[in-house]
Amino acid sequence: MNIYFMSVLLGIVEGLTEFLPVSSTAHLRLAEALLHIDLTDAYWKMYTIVIQIGAILALCLLFMGRIIEFVRTFPNGEIGNRTIWNHPISLTFIAFAFTSASSLLLRKVISKNLESLTVMALALLIGGVVMWVIDAWTVRHEAGVADVEEMSLWQAIVIGLCQTLAPVFPGTSRSMSTIASGQVVGLTRSTALEFSFLLSIPTMIAATGYDLYKEVLHQDHSATAEAVAPLVMSSERWIVLLIGIAVSFIVALGVVEWFLQWVRKHGLVIFAAYRIVLAIILLTLGKQLLNIQ
Repeated sequence: MNIYFMSVLLGIVEGLTEFLPVSSTAHLRLAEALLHIDLTDAYWKMYTIVIQIGAILALCLLFMGRIIEFVRTFPNGEIGNRTIWNHPISLTFIAFAFTSASSLLLRKVISKNLESLTVMALALLIGGVVMWVIDAWTVRHEAGVADVEEMSLWQAIVIGLCQTLAPVFPGTSRSMSTIASGQVVGLTRSTALEFSFLLSIPTMIAATGYDLYKEVLHQDHSATAEAVAPLVMSSERWIVLLIGIAVSFIVALGVVEWFLQWVRKHGLVIFAAYRIVLAIILLTLGKQLLNIQ
């Protein structure tokens, strides 16, 4: 298959799944397996992470007005009842700090689990069940924090820690862990969804920036580095990467707006059901269909 067409397909998958609670990591891994892409190749490992730049840019564009408003009111908040410790900007970066610290401590586990079809399938299954139960419970107890301007420090810390589940167990989904944990600690569905989007911005920028720097701009050729072929970026490879980023940007623009409207009207049950069905398929047929261990 043409490499440029493959990049278009992967860009569509990334844009569709990055902010839905279905795990973009799992879907990209499955798509790459179906396309017979060798993920031991340093370029495709880098591509899978850096392609998220398109989705990040789409999210920043869509939330630009909200972000500008937060910056304008920092640190006192819109009605003057916030501090430097509980303003939405502060809470976003505090949650990000807890996510990052936990992920760095568990980076070896993260690397190992990324190659396991069983881990991905079980994470999809368990996450789907958890999301379904929490969403059903929230419908009955809809009262809660109705705006990120009203969130507390401890709520942000809990959400940040729970988001660590996404990289540790590929298939969990960053948005699923953030939305579900947000609902558990007392946020309404809409508030949990908005904070999930806000938290995605620094998290994804850090992940993509670090990987791009490590793999392309500052490769480690020391004796202690992994014995893998160094990544060389040809003009063709840059074009393939930019195609994926552009496609994911365009697709994510439409998906985020649709997702916001859908969740407010219908909730998350359809995504939970999809996760469960996909997990069952992967657990029963995945190894034969995808040749993933």
